[in-house]
Amino acid sequence: MPTPSIQRSDTISLPLVITLAATMMLGPFSLDTYLPAFPAIAVDLGVSSQAVAVSVSVYVFALAIGQLIGGPLSDKLGRKQVLMAGLLIFAFASALLATLHTLPHFLIGRALQAIGAGWVLVSVPALVRDRISGQEAAKLFSFLGLILVVAPGIAPSIGSLLLKIGHWSGIFVFMAVYAVLMIPLLIKIVFSEPPLPRPVEKVPGSIIQRYVAVFKNRTALAYIAWQVGAFSVMMVFITHSSFIYQDHFGQSADAFAIMFAANIAAMFCCNLVNRALLARCFSSLHILQLATGLQGIGLVALTLAAVFAWPVWVFLPAMMITIGAHGALSPNIQACYMEHFAQNSGTAAALLGACQFGGAGLLSALSGLLPHTLLSVVLAMVACGLLAQCFMWRSVWRGRAMNSPEY
Repeated sequence: MPTPSIQRSDTISLPLVITLAATMMLGPFSLDTYLPAFPAIAVDLGVSSQAVAVSVSVYVFALAIGQLIGGPLSDKLGRKQVLMAGLLIFAFASALLATLHTLPHFLIGRALQAIGAGWVLVSVPALVRDRISGQEAAKLFSFLGLILVVAPGIAPSIGSLLLKIGHWSGIFVFMAVYAVLMIPLLIKIVFSEPPLPRPVEKVPGSIIQRYVAVFKNRTALAYIAWQVGAFSVMMVFITHSSFIYQDHFGQSADAFAIMFAANIAAMFCCNLVNRALLARCFSSLHILQLATGLQGIGLVALTLAAVFAWPVWVFLPAMMITIGAHGALSPNIQACYMEHFAQNSGTAAALLGACQFGGAGLLSALSGLLPHTLLSVVLAMVACGLLAQCFMWRSVWRGRAMNSPEY
């Protein structure tokens, strides 16, 4: 399939960019805010913290399903309808989660919450692709990521604060309120703008036909596997982060929040470097290769730290390198991938998001079957990282397979 020609359009407004980033924050908030509450939730539900951690995998799987459904619907019905419906579903499920007291009901509530989040998150890359492309799109995805990395950094701190002033259910009330407040903001800023500078051509066909059209672009599909490997490294860490810092290293909930935020600070720095390189006309693919190599270095350091039982103050920098690299990985994979889809951009974004979260959810769930030790968690992260490393070296040695448009 020939690569799409690069079209440059006027950059979109800063308020719109910030609003889109705030919308995407819904994902990290719903995934990370309740992490410090695992012990408290486990006590109330009468299960172990490890059983509560299953809710992370359930959420990620359901998020993938939500995106698979929401993406084609947004192409067919419009971004606004799907986005607003997703916010309402998310808000309802979050309020419901605040009232549940059994693990099965809790997991069902998390799945429903993730369906709504999936409809929301899949709409944002499509909205970006509707408006802008090429080098400007790469910069915009990077800017969205720059704002977005703030959410995982502050989410555990918000959760820890809410735990101090009340019950863990307050965390889910916070999520519901956040989703409801986003509705008027989106209506006023995103959907009240003048017509798109590059109107999206409606493409007829069923959901299956739309996915078939996306699957025909094998060059673009390679980026999906790359994203699954790189993102799974972070998902395995998130799933076991409470065990790593609170159980293995014996840190308090407050210390856990700070250490978790340190990884996000590293992502923030990598994102800043990414933006600087893009401004100097480095291609997204070259930056992607560098970021994948950096993640590999971090994984090697983590393995050494786990094998030789290094203390937490040595382990933490190695984890910061590993997770921080994602600040440059994710926006460049999105930019390279979405550039191939001027049409069916919602469906394309859905496939990327579903594979990203579905694959990462499966791999993080499988990691829970391993012995509950630090070395097992790190080796699971290494195994996921090897997938990204394979595509990185393949793109270096066999550029034809990973050839992308020049940004």
